[in-house]
Amino acid sequence: MAHITASVEYGLHCLLWLVGKDETPMSSRDLADLQGISPAFLAKIMAKLEKAGIVRATEGVRGGYVLARKPEDISFLAVVDAIEGRKPLFDCQEIRGRCAVFGGSPPAWATGGVCAVHAVMLRAEKAMRQELARQSLGDIAQGLFRVAPADFTAALEEWIDRRVSGRGRRSGASDPVSSK
Repeated sequence: MAHITASVEYGLHCLLWLVGKDETPMSSRDLADLQGISPAFLAKIMAKLEKAGIVRATEGVRGGYVLARKPEDISFLAVVDAIEGRKPLFDCQEIRGRCAVFGGSPPAWATGGVCAVHAVMLRAEKAMRQELARQSLGDIAQGLFRVAPADFTAALEEWIDRRVSGRGRRSGASDPVSSK
């Protein structure tokens, strides 16, 4: 978890759009269009989430992604680890042993045990991982839909319904959504 990238943020937002959509799979293209990002970029994120068992892919013309678990059972940490992999926050370079005064042969007292700088970073990583594990997708979804105005929720539902119903139409259909 050296650096939490935009991939995690996009992945979390995609997962939020899937909350409550148990029977309505959303394609990676629809999820990408909803957020204004490249479908190819998002497909890579969704593949990682699927591999981790966070989402489940459904096949077919009206297929897409649904949550594989209840939102309350999906921690932010699980999403971060699925997308970024479990990497340390800090990669200690053992600089303490390179002091010019040591002439290339650092004494045992200088390099023994965990570096004090590294120890601070390990505690920070532990605290961050604990907080990410404590927060679930369900917690955030409740907050989002509590503060979002009803007209946003209605517009979102309408947009999703229009996109899902537009899938599978023959090309050349008059619906502009199906041509994307």
